[in-house]
Amino acid sequence: MATIFWVEDQSHWIRKFSPMLEKEDFDGKPNSLAVYNFAEAARQKIALTEKDSPPDVALLDARMNGNDQAGFSVSNALRKKWPQLPIIYLSEHSGTEIEREALEQFSATDFIAKHQHNVEQVLCWRIKAALRQTYIDSNLSSTINIISSGELTIDLNTWNVYWKGQRLMNPSNAKRPLAPTPRKLLRELMDASPRPLTAGQITERLELDAEKFSYASYRQHIKTLRRAFDAVEEREGGFSALCNKGEGIVTFGDEGAYYWKPPGTKSK
Repeated sequence: MATIFWVEDQSHWIRKFSPMLEKEDFDGKPNSLAVYNFAEAARQKIALTEKDSPPDVALLDARMNGNDQAGFSVSNALRKKWPQLPIIYLSEHSGTEIEREALEQFSATDFIAKHQHNVEQVLCWRIKAALRQTYIDSNLSSTINIISSGELTIDLNTWNVYWKGQRLMNPSNAKRPLAPTPRKLLRELMDASPRPLTAGQITERLELDAEKFSYASYRQHIKTLRRAFDAVEEREGGFSALCNKGEGIVTFGDEGAYYWKPPGTKSK
């Protein structure tokens, strides 16, 4: 059964797409369609749903009730709870700044224009493709749970971090691995790349205590990570020097944010 989480504020679109979404054979079983007319109601449902009971796919309108950010607020709540959930925008604002933000800043899986020809068929194709990719990814991750970016690799089974084939260790004690928080923080920077993350965004993504995790804490963890890389880069001039040149773990603007840029990649 394909469980579809749909947020749409206009009733005529709900009437248009609901029959197809309920009847289409996505996985050989009847579908479960949950529709929410307001972003607030959708976010409340997400908050009340157990983390181990995600929907299979989310369909989001982008602009709802006059608010251009409504769909994005739901997307943030979904990504926080279920980072790998496929999110497809079904919107009247294809080809606008809203589509660019959805794809570049909010990691949308797809963006579909409501007014295009054969939109019902297109929506079915895209949902099936998203579900198929999720199935492939879940089967791969069950055997090879490793993520990489350039020469940086994180083994998510052991949480060991490797740079150029060498394991990153605690810079204060080379016999011990990095502490859990810097490792998880690095993973979030990898996932968000090339977007920067502020201390507040890290707090949300890692579900940390906002009163205890400040920008000072964030900066200290970044220093720890850079020193750990430096230990590997000792004979090559130092990882921190790369960071100062705009590669590696890069300081972003005046907002207290950082982002990951694999050394050697070209700026877009």
